Amino acid sequence: MKQAVVNAIVHTGDEIIDNGVIIVENGIIVSVQKEIPIDIEKIDLQGKHIAAGFIDIQINGGEKHYFSQTPNEETIQDIYDSSLKYGTTHVLPCLISSSKETILEGIEAVKNYTQKHQNGVIGMHLEGPFLNPLKRGAHSIDQVRKPTNAELEEIIKYGKDIIKVITIAPECFTEEQLNMLLESGIIISAGHSTMGYKEAQHYFSKGINLVTHLFNAMTQFGHREPGLVGAVFENENVFAPIILDGAHCDYAAAKIAYKLKQDKFFLISDATFLGRKVENFKWDNFDAHLENGFYRNEDGNLAGATISMLEAVQNAHNHLNVSADEALKMASSRVATAIGMENKIGKIKTGFPAAFVKFNNDLSEIETLKL
Repeated sequence: MKQAVVNAIVHTGDEIIDNGVIIVENGIIVSVQKEIPIDIEKIDLQGKHIAAGFIDIQINGGEKHYFSQTPNEETIQDIYDSSLKYGTTHVLPCLISSSKETILEGIEAVKNYTQKHQNGVIGMHLEGPFLNPLKRGAHSIDQVRKPTNAELEEIIKYGKDIIKVITIAPECFTEEQLNMLLESGIIISAGHSTMGYKEAQHYFSKGINLVTHLFNAMTQFGHREPGLVGAVFENENVFAPIILDGAHCDYAAAKIAYKLKQDKFFLISDATFLGRKVENFKWDNFDAHLENGFYRNEDGNLAGATISMLEAVQNAHNHLNVSADEALKMASSRVATAIGMENKIGKIKTGFPAAFVKFNNDLSEIETLKL
């Protein structure tokens, strides 16, 4: 059955169409046009704006469950359902540094879930365990480790087509191990790393084009050692996702990063839980409690984020002084490009999913619309 979204300002990801019409059939966009067909069910947006739903490639939990603690289908469903409330229609549930058994359990859960549900769960993000212990952040020291060829081979074998992104500290890998990952088709993101500018440029030249949460858990920009942050700023091929909550980095630093990175700058939530409903959480050696709206561990360090992608988009518009259209791209089309899915999701385009956000002029009101 066909439907037509009418009387809308359509942000396609490429252009803005005033009074545009989106034709949808069986959850897929059939066309974007100006004419309204006769004898079709109409969804009247009454002059509101519409754009592609947000894509969150790093989300750790929903409103109730934490994926690394309970890597099962119930948690995945919680992450997906909770994300939909905040404008996010596509997610990569994130598993942080864990035992090999837990990692394989997470892969199996996502595999089983995506076979049963053809929705916005598009794979998983494995953040660790092959990180530099000196930059592990809130990750448990008991789980952070160097890779072995055997463990890496097993993760690649079982994670094929499921793990979309893996965060590693490249300096902890042998050349052979890094090549195994580069050839696997899994997108490598450099993070939780002590490498400096020159080392980072070496790894970027090998094909790593993404980092995990710019500024956080990496070497900073300095005038004598530009660090990993400086390498990201200088390298035009590298995507820079940011946790835009005002705590993980100052808005002024984010503004500078955006000026330098432009269309390679995008948003992630890195939410420990969504909705700030879980006030205290402890799992293994990981702990988090809500403090002035942010999750911190018992050492006072940030323990994941509390924002949704919706809040990140609003913060981009309000604090980075960008247009609503630009803020939306930071959460949709640019994210899709960063993970090689620009021909499948992230825009209002023929053949793409009918998963949208509708909103007012200043982004103060945003609702998910999934057809």
